[in-house]
Amino acid sequence: MQAQIATVTVRVFETLAWTMVDSDGHAHPGPERTTAQALVEITDTDGCTGYCLAQPADAVRQELIDHYVRPILVGRDAFDREWLWQRLAREQRGSMGALLDRTLSAVEQALWDLAGRKLDVPVWKLLGGARSAVPAYGSTMCGDEIEGGLRTPEDYGTFAVQLLEQGYRAIKLHTWMPPVSFAPDPRMDAKACAAVRDAVGPDVPLMLDANHWYTRMEALYLGKALQELDFTWYEEPMDEASMQSYRWLADQLDIPVIGPETAFGKYAVRAEWIMAGACDIVRAGVNTGAGITPTMKSIHVAEAFGMECEIHGGGSGNLALLGAMANGRWYERGLLHPHFDYDRVPPHLHSIVDPLDADGCVAMTDRPGLGDDYDFDHIAAHTVATW
Repeated sequence: MQAQIATVTVRVFETLAWTMVDSDGHAHPGPERTTAQALVEITDTDGCTGYCLAQPADAVRQELIDHYVRPILVGRDAFDREWLWQRLAREQRGSMGALLDRTLSAVEQALWDLAGRKLDVPVWKLLGGARSAVPAYGSTMCGDEIEGGLRTPEDYGTFAVQLLEQGYRAIKLHTWMPPVSFAPDPRMDAKACAAVRDAVGPDVPLMLDANHWYTRMEALYLGKALQELDFTWYEEPMDEASMQSYRWLADQLDIPVIGPETAFGKYAVRAEWIMAGACDIVRAGVNTGAGITPTMKSIHVAEAFGMECEIHGGGSGNLALLGAMANGRWYERGLLHPHFDYDRVPPHLHSIVDPLDADGCVAMTDRPGLGDDYDFDHIAAHTVATW
């Protein structure tokens, strides 16, 4: 008899972080602090467990696991990932927004991790195994008002040179956004982009993820400036709820417009953006796309139209996608800052999943499952809640 899902558990534990989050949700360097992480654990009747890290404050709250997730999963074959994901996705309509895409993502990634661990195969191989490494771009934190940080256009130029020296092949800027006192300002953004282009020369691929609330005319002004600087793509300068605004923008620019990143609707909304001509490159990822399975659908939709699909964000789930696809060029490694050591290993891990190699690439894991190298002893010793 095929093993069935026996338990769905969330373990909240304390670990260390070296960032702070501003009032608008942007990460910046900060002093060492204790923070909470959650580990989703799905165990089958053979005793095999799959894992996925999540934020306890939103995606894996106890009421969500108790009311939606556990009743659907327990007693089902853990390899029925499509059926399980479809059932969870249908519950979103009746949840009045409570059941988040990030909830589906954490649960679905844990199911993939379980399958990989049980079969002793990395998830990127289970998904198809298209390549064993992917080039990485350095993705900066948002601009700030920190001395020696990302306070001025010149700071961005200096940091860009440092990123090239570290081995990155390309760089993406996140410029200034509220609550920075002088943001948003498309002219300041354009100056930062010009400073980076001057610093790195004409041949380094550069991208911009701008303030997400610009008006049409502000977004157009900035897009034209990026064209003159030969940027590779232009990302989320307006509210993505207005797909027609992105169609309007893409029609007037030669620089590729990439999206959508956060618009609700998973692979279906990405198909709509493609058909509307609202993007030139598709944007998708495990967190905003509700998991690995639905994000693979976005990747295949883009492929059917001969379009690139660039993966949003880092981490083991997104890295597994990149290992299984041919129509995405880059791994987003970050977020990076002059005062932040991205490679510092937090105490709940033995190692990070995405070290940068000498060629500026990130290799796919050879560990089974998603490849996260958990320190289960630390997690057990610092668990503060379990449900």
